[in-house]
Amino acid sequence: MVYIHPFFLTVVTKKDHHERFWEIDAIRGIAIIMMITFHTFYDLAYFGDYPFSLHSGFWWYFARATASLFLILVGVSLTLSYARVKDMLPRSELWKKYIVRGAKIFCVGLLITLFTVMLLQGGMTERIIIFGILHCIGVSIILAYPLLTFRYINLVIGVLCILAGWYLTKITFTFNYLLWLGFRTPSLSMLDYVPLLPWFGLVTIGIYLGNTLYSNYTRKLRWRGRVAASFTMHESRSIKP
Repeated sequence: MVYIHPFFLTVVTKKDHHERFWEIDAIRGIAIIMMITFHTFYDLAYFGDYPFSLHSGFWWYFARATASLFLILVGVSLTLSYARVKDMLPRSELWKKYIVRGAKIFCVGLLITLFTVMLLQGGMTERIIIFGILHCIGVSIILAYPLLTFRYINLVIGVLCILAGWYLTKITFTFNYLLWLGFRTPSLSMLDYVPLLPWFGLVTIGIYLGNTLYSNYTRKLRWRGRVAASFTMHESRSIKP
């Protein structure tokens, strides 16, 4: 790495697969703070009987914004991870890596399902988490692997998934075996429900952003550098001896 200026401009002369991108870490930190904030108010409402309206208004949108941010980051992080290991592992090992990773996260989601089954077995069984955020992330990681090298295809898939998910929210079904996909029943009231439609679309949009802004593990966005360079050139032309 050659640093022309410590703040405004960074010129990459050699790809460093161990480099961390501060903006990704910052956004991830914001998402974690948002998650903690929401769950704090959720616990106060659910266990402390505080009158917070979590199923409408500000907190409803806040929860979805938090989930959206996490899932977009999943997509971006998948592209960064793939760029790091694609030249080090054979293809036969690559797909196993992401299947295992997705399966582990999905299994953690199953533990959440088991916990809610035990917690709610005396009543309110309709609120058991069958397919929540961890289930969705686990399955999305597995489904996303064949898409990790594409850009605009992921953007198109993302938009189509979001449109399909929006359409499915307008109707209900009498069967529940496709709840994971987004086919809701009239009595649906899970504590956490994040079906693949529309939420997988945010993961693929994250992949599009990752492959656009961090292609081959190299930051492509250089707006601060361009602004600084333009300002410096302007000043040098304005100041004459």
